[in-house]
Amino acid sequence: MRWSSQELSVDEPSALPGLARLNNLVRSVRTPDFAGITFHEVLAKSALNRVPGGGGPMPFGWTINPYRGCSHACVYCFARPTHTYLDLDSGKDFDNEIIVKVNVAEVLRKELSKPSWGHHPVALGTNTDPYQRAEGRYALMPGIIDALADSGTPFSILTKGSLLRRDLDRLVEANKRVPVDLAMSIAVYDDELQQSVEPGTPTTKARLATVTAVREHGLDCGVFLMPIMPYLTDTRAHLDEALRQAKEAGATSVLYSALHLKPGVKEWFYLWLGEQHPELLPQYRAMYGRGTYAPKEYRAWLAARIKPLIRSHGLERGREDPLTGGVRSSALGMLRDDEGERQVVGSAIRTAGSNSEAPDTASLVSASLTGLGVQPTLF
Repeated sequence: MRWSSQELSVDEPSALPGLARLNNLVRSVRTPDFAGITFHEVLAKSALNRVPGGGGPMPFGWTINPYRGCSHACVYCFARPTHTYLDLDSGKDFDNEIIVKVNVAEVLRKELSKPSWGHHPVALGTNTDPYQRAEGRYALMPGIIDALADSGTPFSILTKGSLLRRDLDRLVEANKRVPVDLAMSIAVYDDELQQSVEPGTPTTKARLATVTAVREHGLDCGVFLMPIMPYLTDTRAHLDEALRQAKEAGATSVLYSALHLKPGVKEWFYLWLGEQHPELLPQYRAMYGRGTYAPKEYRAWLAARIKPLIRSHGLERGREDPLTGGVRSSALGMLRDDEGERQVVGSAIRTAGSNSEAPDTASLVSASLTGLGVQPTLF
């Protein structure tokens, strides 16, 4: 693609005000291969994002978001409101105005090399998808994967993008050095509905094939069956078929949750619902009129329906990282010393990252805890 010839000036009327104010904007690019989409290339000042928690065994988490906005265009995407900080709307702009942190891998490598870095697990795919279509052009993930593995930092990836398959050999190598946890988000198993509610994503079939490819490379792969949409994908028949296909594809676990609609997302979802399923608007307004989450009664009903199905298909129930919302890292292990202070098992991870002869990090973590008479918490 001749991207240089497609460059836009930020002084043009078409340039959005919030982007024009950025002091790290390199250029804005359009290309016929991505019709209707503008890529705004920026120089990131940081790559690691600290996610605050509420204390306890995990007081905070870490994420990386190489892109902001997402061409997957999922109408229910909870990350939509993050676009408004640049005077972009959470609807069409989120789908079509994509921020690309072109130097994210270089910045990440510098951050990971600091003595203060604690080698905490890092999650990708918790905000916008790192394997959305733009990744095929910008190829930011190989550099990110290498930087994390080279520094001895465990990481997880949650994606809807079949482009993950491009990096499987690299992820296998990384997994020899640090724990790598992967999951595919596959929520809709009705082809017509899937293309309507997630118009920019690979098909369900393509994503299931990616799960199989991950497993054929010797890595575990969970399936995030989320969100489950009331009256649309919560029938017993749909859930049973979803779990059957996930099991057949080789999924090692399944994680589910009901749809939640925060402000900025709810309005966009209702527009879609009004066009595609207007008969359901009253039910949705009744369910979500007072808040973001489906009523407690509905969630209990859904759990009672799906849990027996998960067991009947011989699947394990996955666990979500409570802070990042992504894949829970298998590196998460906590212990307390004799004085009762929490210690993250980071020393073993640092050792593994700096020693090419070291065994895999998960084994080191387990061995270090077992030697102290403590059972590791590996999920």
